Amino acid sequence: MTQHPLPDADQMRAAFLAGIDAADPARAVARALESGRFARPEGRIFVLAIGKAAGAMMGAALAALPKPHAALVVTNYENAGPVAGARVMAAGHPVPDENGLQAGLAVQKMLARTTRNDTVLVLVSGGGSALVPAPVSGVTLDEKAQVNRLLLGAGLDITQMNMVRQHLSRLKGGGVLHCAAPAPVTALILSDVIGDDLRVIASGPTVAPICTRAEAMRLLEDHGLWAEVPDSVRAVLRRDDAPRAVPEAANHLVGSNAQSVAAVARALPRAQADPVPLMGDVAAAAARIVALAEHPGVTVLGGETTVTLRGTGLGGRNQELALRVALALQDRQGWRFLSGGTDGRDGPTQAAGALVDGGTVARIRAAGGDPKALLANNDSHAALTLAGDLLVTGGTGTNVADVQIMAAQG
Repeated sequence: MTQHPLPDADQMRAAFLAGIDAADPARAVARALESGRFARPEGRIFVLAIGKAAGAMMGAALAALPKPHAALVVTNYENAGPVAGARVMAAGHPVPDENGLQAGLAVQKMLARTTRNDTVLVLVSGGGSALVPAPVSGVTLDEKAQVNRLLLGAGLDITQMNMVRQHLSRLKGGGVLHCAAPAPVTALILSDVIGDDLRVIASGPTVAPICTRAEAMRLLEDHGLWAEVPDSVRAVLRRDDAPRAVPEAANHLVGSNAQSVAAVARALPRAQADPVPLMGDVAAAAARIVALAEHPGVTVLGGETTVTLRGTGLGGRNQELALRVALALQDRQGWRFLSGGTDGRDGPTQAAGALVDGGTVARIRAAGGDPKALLANNDSHAALTLAGDLLVTGGTGTNVADVQIMAAQG
């Protein structure tokens, strides 16, 4: 059997960047507008962009449309920058902050000015859930942030998290449609959610909620979180009043994780894209990656894993996945693994993820670290810093979940 050489670290980084390029939000919006997915109205145009890719999406929209009556961008701090013709607000992610509260109020104020003769274009990308918290009456920003931290640390996936968050916000779960009514709304959506459920992306500002309040309450009970959430949150979820009908909107998906995975596979010789998403607990995901090392070749995957926090360290799902793989394969050579977030930020760190190989664990130990102890403390960032294996891209301006590359000589 011919044994092909492993792609080197630079080749794998370049392929990862090709995946990010495939999810370029400006090109996605430009393509959608060119294809006629937003009918040019005769009345006023209001443009709202929310998410980590909001700035680039807004820039493309303003380049293609007549001058709007109002244009507002809400994005995370790292991706914030001036957009000619638009107001830009930066806010906290993944835990909402005071600036996010003010941004949510600005969104509501802008949409309150619309009439049935106006048209609203909403540009949605991942991260919107935290960036515009807009808590419902009776719930404070601190209480919403507390819920966010609980959900993030409990190992819930993004759908489960947003089942709860939608019912605590004026803007999520179709809230933007209620605020804009009776003006018609068109949304162009860049998906960071595996499976592309529009109700889940940024907590679905322009679609109906994922579930009822009663179902969200049962979810918290099933995961042992009901007693830990604030009293005000329990009061909201106990309400038995019928949900409001959500106004209709024209929702269009303009980019996704699957498109980026395919682009990464095209960028590497003899690479294959695995159509099954990498989901669920990071330990199980690591076992699946380790199994790939038994077979020669290059496999590209996409998905979004979850981490259950048991320690006080710093890291993210991609870094923890990479460290787990490195520990499991520490006695083997002839493999290399990359795991990175397409937004360029893995958890509350400045790294997108990590690129590890058969020497990672030895490098951690040589630098004075105990990789197993660091992993037990959820301190993957410190471990991979010691190894020199962090994948750092800076903010990418897009977000279509995560991409993984496993290369093995068998």
